[in-house]
Amino acid sequence: MLQLSIKIISFIFTLMQTNKKNKSTLTEVAGIKRPNTTSNVSIRKIKLNRRKQPSSKEFISSILNGNITFLSKAITLVESTNAKHQKKASKIINACLPHANNSIRIGITGVPGVGKSTFIETFGTHLTNLGKKVAVLAIDPSSSVNNGSILGDKTRMGKLVKDANVFIRPSPSSNSLGGVARKTRETIILCEAAGFDTIIIETVGVGQSETAVHSMVDFFLLLKLAGAGDELQGIKRGIIEMADAIVINKADSNNENAAKLAKSEFIRALHLYPLKESNWSPKVTTCSALHNIGIHSVWQIVSDYLTLTKENLFFDKKRAKQNEFWLLETINQRLLDHFYRNKKIKKNLHIELDKINASITSPFDAANRLLRDYFDQS
Repeated sequence: MLQLSIKIISFIFTLMQTNKKNKSTLTEVAGIKRPNTTSNVSIRKIKLNRRKQPSSKEFISSILNGNITFLSKAITLVESTNAKHQKKASKIINACLPHANNSIRIGITGVPGVGKSTFIETFGTHLTNLGKKVAVLAIDPSSSVNNGSILGDKTRMGKLVKDANVFIRPSPSSNSLGGVARKTRETIILCEAAGFDTIIIETVGVGQSETAVHSMVDFFLLLKLAGAGDELQGIKRGIIEMADAIVINKADSNNENAAKLAKSEFIRALHLYPLKESNWSPKVTTCSALHNIGIHSVWQIVSDYLTLTKENLFFDKKRAKQNEFWLLETINQRLLDHFYRNKKIKKNLHIELDKINASITSPFDAANRLLRDYFDQS
């Protein structure tokens, strides 16, 4: 018993001496090593890859060879506001441009909850089964409070994202209006250069104002729900008159009759519109994306439209108009960005805002002074 007590005291004394040296009570018993939770080799590789930025030539050759990783990185450069990134992105886009314009661009819009993601997943699968290479550019709404976006479209298209012939790229809408991101147009060019022959653009889905996507696609498809009170919207101008096809989704189970009724209502409403410049009469159909019902009919409508517009040369004419539109849009955006980055404007803007809040001047006079200050420097 005495010997056991001596051993215990000796062990405690040794432990106390060890703790004094390490100045910590949380020490390991001698002989036990702390396992490495990270690999030093992996750390060096990560640091090396972060420092090494691919050149423009590497980006261009990789994109033209269909490299999805470089395509994604190039889109990130395009979306960046960094001046160096923008300069590099411009070189990449200009080099890819001769290899673009060889796809069919389809815009898909509709109110939140209409089933856009489910429809695109089923529709995209149908296209890949036909041998198509599909790029889906999904625009996610951004918060007006913190400008953040969930970017969860890949999660909602779980089956489609696994398809080797599909590329899905979610992008935040940021402060862009019209249901699309500011850089969607450039992203289309990169996807076409990478070999994708069908580009699907899923818009934010906010209602009647989603018209910007119409200026960058060949075919504009509007998804609707039956029994949601939207039938009356058919007689209104705006997004309805831009649609090349109206598809009533979720036409299944107990909703089939309501979908057929909605289809009849929209057909009657579309007769009130004059014939389009393309000589195409917008079609109305029903489908159930969840159960893969009627999807082949939607693609047939798209195919019929493309056949007609290519024969009467409207297809090329429309793309020429779109190029003109985006030239002017780019000029407008660049001027706007340059205006707000101007040092004098930044300083005077706060002064004018204080005057407006103090009711010393009106917003209109303040705007005139700011514009005069800006143009006087030019």
